[in-house]
Amino acid sequence: MKRRPLLAANWKMFKTVSEMESYVAAFLDLVRDVSDRDILIAPSFVGLARMVQLLKESDVQVGAQNMYYKEKGAYTGEISPAMLLDIGVRTVILGHSERRHIFNEDDSLINKKVIAALYHRITPILCIGETLDDRESGKTSQVLQAQLKNALQGVEAGSIKDVIVAYEPVWAIGTGKTATLDQIQEAHSLVRNEIAKLAGEDIAQNLRILYGGSVKSANVKDIMMLEDVDGALVGGASLEPESFAQIVRFEQNT
Repeated sequence: MKRRPLLAANWKMFKTVSEMESYVAAFLDLVRDVSDRDILIAPSFVGLARMVQLLKESDVQVGAQNMYYKEKGAYTGEISPAMLLDIGVRTVILGHSERRHIFNEDDSLINKKVIAALYHRITPILCIGETLDDRESGKTSQVLQAQLKNALQGVEAGSIKDVIVAYEPVWAIGTGKTATLDQIQEAHSLVRNEIAKLAGEDIAQNLRILYGGSVKSANVKDIMMLEDVDGALVGGASLEPESFAQIVRFEQNT
């Protein structure tokens, strides 16, 4: 595998700060000897600063689940790039399907957030993915290409290298359904080809593309063996330290 794997946990709206503390105490012991891949946990905003403190002596990174693109202002409930940087957060998930479909974030807003993250040297994990209707009507490629192109509009080719893409078919998130291995590889290959068009072959071959959508210890090994899969963005299966540790150690799963 030429690209360094990234296993990322998206905790969504789960865990109090005290629950995060208990999790970290158990999780770090389970992955203490892991050094050949990146591990990231994205807790809720209320736990970000505490998680940075808890993990500062480890190799586990902390990411945010979202951010706004403005520096400051009268934006009740929002978090700015500067606020993330100030507490030591250098990665942010943007464009997750729940942000798109529950909170009505469109490609234009996601594009502004990607640009803001890159400007502040925060690594965006850009999420893209089709709905079940899109897939059944044969529009998967069209949707993924449009989401990528729109989210990266105005981003210089040299900056695209600092983006991580997460392919998450909307119909597989939290449903227990996982795309087939062929579907996953096809989508990841499409993403890499689209990045090559936007930024060149060298950047495309080095850019990490994660898969998300009901990833668990039982299927992560097969997914990670696919040519264009460089990691996983894990939801429910990351909420227990033992489960996420098994995912991080995917080669050891039988």
